[in-house]
Amino acid sequence: MPDRPTVSIRFSAAEIANRVDEMAKELAGKLAPDTLVVSVLKGSFVFAADLIRALSRTGADWSMDFLTLSSYGTATETTGSVKVVRDIVDDVRGRDVLLVDDILESGYTLSFAKDLLLERGAKRVSICTLLDKPAKRRTKLQADFVGFQAGDEFLVGYGLDWAHRFRGLPYIGVVEKTN
Repeated sequence: MPDRPTVSIRFSAAEIANRVDEMAKELAGKLAPDTLVVSVLKGSFVFAADLIRALSRTGADWSMDFLTLSSYGTATETTGSVKVVRDIVDDVRGRDVLLVDDILESGYTLSFAKDLLLERGAKRVSICTLLDKPAKRRTKLQADFVGFQAGDEFLVGYGLDWAHRFRGLPYIGVVEKTN
C-alpha cells in the first residue's frame, strides 16, 4: 500500500459543528415546514446527518431521502456526465425540496439533480452545500445555502473522499502533495 498522504486541517470539527448549527437555524427560518431533504450520496452523508439533527434542534421535523449520483467514478475530476445510481423513494410533486451535498464545484451534479427534481414536479428546489468552490464552476448554478467557501485545494474528511479514503476524518483537510 502506498504511503498515506499528509492531511492538514482546513476546517476543524468545532468550526464545522458551529456552522452546521447556524445553517440549520437559517434553513428552518426560510423553508417550508414540510420540506423534503434529499441528500446526495455518498459525500454528503456526514453533513446531511449532522444537518438533519441540527434542524431537529430548531424544531424542524423534515423528512429525508437519498439520491446517489455519479460523475466522478474514482477520478478526482468530474467526467461531466451524471448518472443516477440510486433514486429517491419519496414523491416530490408539489413539495419544497432541500438538495444537500457536500461540495459544489463544477455544478454538473447538482444542476442535474435540481433539474431532475423539478421535472418530477417539485414546487421549489433549494441547494445547500457544506463547501462551495466557485472557481471550479462550469455551470451557472449557485447554492442557496453555503457552509464555507473553499479554494482550489483538494479537500477530504467529513464525508469527502479521495478514491474512497479519508471520509471518516472529523474535520475537513487538505491533502498535501507527497514527493
